[in-house]
Amino acid sequence: MTKLQLGDPAPDFELMNQKSETVRLSDYLGKKNVVVYFYPKDETPGCVKEACGFRDSYEDFLNYDAEVIGISGDSVDSHNLFSLSRRLNFQLLSDPKNKVRKTYGVSGSLFGLIPGRETFVIDKKGIIRYHFSSQSQIGMHISEALDIVRQLAEEVQEG
Repeated sequence: MTKLQLGDPAPDFELMNQKSETVRLSDYLGKKNVVVYFYPKDETPGCVKEACGFRDSYEDFLNYDAEVIGISGDSVDSHNLFSLSRRLNFQLLSDPKNKVRKTYGVSGSLFGLIPGRETFVIDKKGIIRYHFSSQSQIGMHISEALDIVRQLAEEVQEG
C-alpha cells in the first residue's frame, strides 16, 4: 500500500452514494475543491461525531467552494440510513471492497482491526493539498480541512 504525498495527483474513483448514484472524483475537477474523509463505520460513536461535525460545518465548506465526501466500507443502504438518521447534507460513498481506501493508502489502526480515519483535501486541479490521520482527534479532521479550503479560496482571490 503506497502512501500518497502532498502534491500528488489524487487517484480518481467511482463509487455509489447513499442514493445509489454514481460519484466520481473527476466530476469535481475544475469545479470544486473536495474534502474526502475515510471513516471506519456508520453509526459508531466517533463516526457519528465526525459526520455531524462535517454536517454542521457543511455550509462553511460550500462557501469556500468545497464539497465534502465521506467514504467507508459500509453498504449503500447503511449509508442511506446513517444519512437520514443524522440528517447529513453531504454524500457518503460505499467502498465495500475498500479498493479506494487502499488506493489512497489509508491504513487501519489497532492491529488493522479498525479501518483508518483519514482526511484528504484535493484542490480543483486534482492535487492533494492536505492529509490528516487520527482515530481520536476527530474534530481536527473538520477544523483543519476547513482551514485548508479557506486558504485555497484565498489563493483564488489573490490570483
